[in-house]
Amino acid sequence: MSERAEALSGGGDSTAIAEEPKSRSGRGKPHEAPVGETPAPPPEPTIDLEAPEWYLNRELTWLAFNQRVLREAQDERAPLLERVKFLAIVSANLDEFFMKRIGGLKQQIGARVRELTVDGRSPEQQFSECLAVVREIAEQQRQLASELHELLKEQGIHLRSYARLTEAQRQQMRDYYLLNIFPLVTPQTMDPAHPFPFVSNLSLNLLVTVRYADDESAGLARIKVPVGSGIARFLKVGDEELYVPLEDVVANNLDLLFPGMVIEACELFRVTRNAMTERAEDSADDLLVMIESELRERRFAPIVRLEVEKNMDPIHRGMLAAELGLDETNEVFEVNGMMALRDLFQIVAINRPDLRDPSHHPLDHPKLSDKRNIFHIIRETGPILLQHPYESFVTSVERFVLEASDDPKVLAIKMTLYRTSADSKIIQYLIDAAQDGKQVTVVVELKARFDEAANIRWANRLEEAGIHVTYGVVGLKTHSKVILVVRRDFNGLRRYAHIGTGN
Repeated sequence: MSERAEALSGGGDSTAIAEEPKSRSGRGKPHEAPVGETPAPPPEPTIDLEAPEWYLNRELTWLAFNQRVLREAQDERAPLLERVKFLAIVSANLDEFFMKRIGGLKQQIGARVRELTVDGRSPEQQFSECLAVVREIAEQQRQLASELHELLKEQGIHLRSYARLTEAQRQQMRDYYLLNIFPLVTPQTMDPAHPFPFVSNLSLNLLVTVRYADDESAGLARIKVPVGSGIARFLKVGDEELYVPLEDVVANNLDLLFPGMVIEACELFRVTRNAMTERAEDSADDLLVMIESELRERRFAPIVRLEVEKNMDPIHRGMLAAELGLDETNEVFEVNGMMALRDLFQIVAINRPDLRDPSHHPLDHPKLSDKRNIFHIIRETGPILLQHPYESFVTSVERFVLEASDDPKVLAIKMTLYRTSADSKIIQYLIDAAQDGKQVTVVVELKARFDEAANIRWANRLEEAGIHVTYGVVGLKTHSKVILVVRRDFNGLRRYAHIGTGN
């Protein structure tokens, strides 16, 4: 503890341990103040509110939050699939942390930023401390994944390697692969005529060492495992809950891609790219065009993390790090076990209600149980406080927008849109209102992290319906949830509003 912190925390009772002054006679009597004179109070300790010890680091506290999520997965009291879900969330969060936070720190280091954070750390210090915490979390993930794997087996849910399948099961998987996946797989060789290929963000990749039977010199090829676009990470075997990873199926059927050749090695790796590609908004002529350009640039952004399987050939590991522009010591992570645990969301979706928390059913707010016009209810009862998800969003906020779109007395609807789910009815209600002749204005926040592309699509759809769309405020991010409805009541125009907190 620093001297300042020790003084402010008391540091023990200083008056109790201080020696009492002796009287001039030397007989040990304490010095007495003159009669009627009040001793001066001790000086008040001063607090330096700018001292770094009073502040938490933004990046490290984010990792501390993720550790709390991990503890939810470690909680043995939770149903099994809920624990698997939290493990997947931790993995997805760490991916985002590297894309946003580590990517940002690397940009600061590259720009030689010397300014310290409010907690007194340089970008280099934050970078090294964050990586140390990440490695600690990754090790806990590995141990927990192994534990949950055994518990899943006890419940009849098996994640099994291709090698541990029966001969009949392997043939079934080979036939399925040949018919449904093989046409999507494209090997890319790496030699002087073929430079190192582009590797997309968060993709699973196989680095294959291959040679001709009559040639001792081997070559390398990269294969992208085609997860996504309707292709699941875990392929179901037969009618039971038995799953095999897609990369394992591809790796064990390489003879289809390299007929007549010798497969010497097949190693799995995964990359994470920086998502911090923002430009200066105040210099942009068109914010929408700028965000669309940023999304294109994000695909080719610098790589900030390389994950490799345990026991990868050190020469291959070093080659990958060099080709991807990474420091092999700090930015290459060896994964002992399954990579990309975020894909376990597929397992969480298995229909086993006995392994999940009971379904949550939100309540209808008592004031909104009345089926009368919602604007009459609000006018008569006054403001209504809603707490989601405990109280229903559908029967309150969605109902508010639905009735506004249908009510002939409503003249205008204005709202902010930060992000919305694909199954939300809000967008359609706004389109219906515009087609019914109402004035509809929507502020769409294009800078909603990782939802930019979706929000651009929503904005285009709204504009096509004749809705006036704006794209937020330059230099700021519109995160508030606001809806304003203008209605012609019996006594004139009246405004009705929904105001929601950020989260």
